[in-house]
Amino acid sequence: MPPRDNPTARQARLGAELRKLRERAGKTARESAGLLSTDQAKISHIEAGRIGVSEERIRRLATFYTCADEALISALCGIAAEHRGQHWFDDYRGILAPGFLDIAELELHATKLRSMQSVTLPGLFQTENYARSLFEGVTPKLPPDEVEARVEHRRKRISIFEREVPPQFEAVIHEAALRMRFGGRKVAREQLEYLIEVSHLEPVTVRVIPFTSEDFIEVTQPVLYAHGVVPQLDTVQIDAAFGGRFLDAEADLKKYRALLEIAEHASLDPDESRQLIHHIAREM
Repeated sequence: MPPRDNPTARQARLGAELRKLRERAGKTARESAGLLSTDQAKISHIEAGRIGVSEERIRRLATFYTCADEALISALCGIAAEHRGQHWFDDYRGILAPGFLDIAELELHATKLRSMQSVTLPGLFQTENYARSLFEGVTPKLPPDEVEARVEHRRKRISIFEREVPPQFEAVIHEAALRMRFGGRKVAREQLEYLIEVSHLEPVTVRVIPFTSEDFIEVTQPVLYAHGVVPQLDTVQIDAAFGGRFLDAEADLKKYRALLEIAEHASLDPDESRQLIHHIAREM
């Protein structure tokens, strides 16, 4: 099977974790290739996520690397067992850019999600009209069918809360984002009313940082922190107008955990937040 040209973020993460295990063990790619009776190039492809790797090979490599963390090994084997076409977002492959599928996949496999938004609301909680107004404002202007595909995909992401064990979602939203009137007053009011509705979902906690807060929070771009099934698979997604980034270096994870904690401490409690959202909606 030829190498993948465009591995998903999750496939690339599997390879990266295998590379980390190898490097910590002080083994070379050539030594790993010798263990598996293959060539060094194939190890490089595996570690880049360009070709798959079986559970049996992952466990052989873990033993070779003296890794006794069974939870991590099992999690990596779980990723290896996944395949394209088994999830709803695979229907958008070839229609939307890979980043849209990667964020949906990240949310699907997360055990807990934490976000911080300063200008827009979390994608999971956006109404159809609100999302459409955002995508219609993209520069350069998107074709109508691209806008509709993005809106449909974004609205389907909330299905993670229909899982038997849905992830906890802790959202911190700055008051500035609540007062933006994207799409006009009617759309903005509808969006705020929907946000109040989803804030009552059992797994969801919504907190608002009010304008009266005197703390500066160094989060100007949307941040999503996804907790993996093991801490080693935690991931931060930074959204931006020209594409998002996935971060998994321990220094980055530590930084964004600290930023989110600061943001949470600067925010109102859930009941007070809901009252403020309701107040802003009435002003629309």
